[in-house]
Amino acid sequence: MKKHNFREIKIWQEALVIVKEVYAFTSNLPKEERYGITSQINRSAVSIPSNIAEGSGRTSNKEFIRFLEIAISSSYELETQLI
Repeated sequence: MKKHNFREIKIWQEALVIVKEVYAFTSNLPKEERYGITSQINRSAVSIPSNIAEGSGRTSNKEFIRFLEIAISSSYELETQLI
């Protein structure tokens, strides 16, 4: 299997935009939430492009798909936290 260049994957690029938007949003949350929901929201957002990037370096399409599934799960986690 040819490894994927994560920098060229459109969804990875879009996930970085989400990370920037989430960090901008959470910077306006109350300071007392910094180590609570704010931290969790930021970690969930960063997890999305991170898993895409990690999966792109795997040696099989099956492994790559697994990391894409993890990234999708992180997006659901992020959505829930934002709600």
